[in-house]
Amino acid sequence: MNLMRNPLCALACWGLLLPAVSTAAPPVPLSQYDLEERPDPVVRVFWQDRDTASLKWGDVTKGGSWELAPAEIEQFPELDPEKQNLVQMEILEGKLLVGVRDNDDGALESGWVAVDTGVVGHSHGDHYDWHFEHPPEVLTKQLDTEQGNPAHLYTYDGAFYLANDTSNGFTQFFPDDLARRSKKAGRFFSGGGNHITMAAVKNRVAYSTWIDGGGPNAGRVDVVNLRKSGNSASGYTFTLPSGVIHGATANSGRVFFAPTEGICWVDVDSNVQRRPEHVKIHHIDLGVDPETEKPLRTGAFSTHRNYVLFSTGMGASSALCLLDSKAKNPEVVKLPIDVADGLSLTTPQTILTAAGKRLAFLFQDRKAGEGEELLTIVDLDPDGDRNFSDAKVARTLVVGPTKIDGHYGHHSIAFDSDAAYACLSNSGDGTLWLISLLDYEVLAEFNVDGCPGSVLAIGAKNRH
Repeated sequence: MNLMRNPLCALACWGLLLPAVSTAAPPVPLSQYDLEERPDPVVRVFWQDRDTASLKWGDVTKGGSWELAPAEIEQFPELDPEKQNLVQMEILEGKLLVGVRDNDDGALESGWVAVDTGVVGHSHGDHYDWHFEHPPEVLTKQLDTEQGNPAHLYTYDGAFYLANDTSNGFTQFFPDDLARRSKKAGRFFSGGGNHITMAAVKNRVAYSTWIDGGGPNAGRVDVVNLRKSGNSASGYTFTLPSGVIHGATANSGRVFFAPTEGICWVDVDSNVQRRPEHVKIHHIDLGVDPETEKPLRTGAFSTHRNYVLFSTGMGASSALCLLDSKAKNPEVVKLPIDVADGLSLTTPQTILTAAGKRLAFLFQDRKAGEGEELLTIVDLDPDGDRNFSDAKVARTLVVGPTKIDGHYGHHSIAFDSDAAYACLSNSGDGTLWLISLLDYEVLAEFNVDGCPGSVLAIGAKNRH
């Protein structure tokens, strides 16, 4: 793909000229942040600032121009950015949960923080009314040396699942329990180890993995009965054909895993009654990278309806992959994506937009070199028949730079609750962008300073 070096010129070629930059004030205390003096919010955005290991927030508003005023979250714990990191975060029922990881295997201080977003949605049949009731506030937190240094956080069937890596287990949280502000809100389960990825089904069974590439735990998956919490394992274990498992998800009664070679899947055992030798492991070959001659793999999944989505490959072998999890024998549909040397595809994020389009968003983040970084937007269902085999690239945009450090600093994208807008982060230049999901126009660029990474959004513009 031959894109111009100047992002502004590139956007102009697609008819997507950027507006003037909306500069935001530095973060301000909540006592100086008067919501009633501002226009009605369009969406509330949360983002992690890696420079300060803090969680920031702001309401996007539209008066004479688009505005976003970054603010601190009152009583959010002060972390040491040299020794601690905010990791994955999710929102359920207006409650945000974020993991905290330290650089000493949890021996310094790790755990989690629960935040009330302050945004509540009320259903009116064909739409929701969104009430931005108050600024975000910390509900409860648990930071100590006993939390197992979490990295991954998932949501399944209305519950959060936080992986406690060095404790060889995970904690299940329900939003209502967090709202009660109890530090004992979560239930711990043994299962998985070292760097856990996991899937849970109907809050009855979880599949928790081990990342080991060799030894007795290579390819190990622990099947955990979620009706029996505690430090003793409840369930059984089976082993995949290859190890280094770094992804898991559930869809349509099946669980999918991302080991070092291809994809594996098994049928869900909701009652946790199978014997390990009776677990039928299905393997899906993704092919071989022509340059390295190694089997292609992936590292993480997303889901949309009955499809499991992931990216794979580098350079000429780069592709968005789609699996119909309901098919009798799921097969991979590959959509090749033009990725320049030095760039690498991120995990796809999906959305059903307000206009009825099913889209996947994949960043092309810089691994090496000085090339421009991109956002590829894929139309998953061009003819609207809910079969994604005809997925195609709808648009590719030049985005801002990243400031990647290991797992941190990648681009991130989130959507308002009505799926009319997307907000993305550019960690390398301290900006957030607002994009229309109707025509992919970049509506505003907000300077938020620092190093904005993971981003979440909640709420939407109310109908009047």
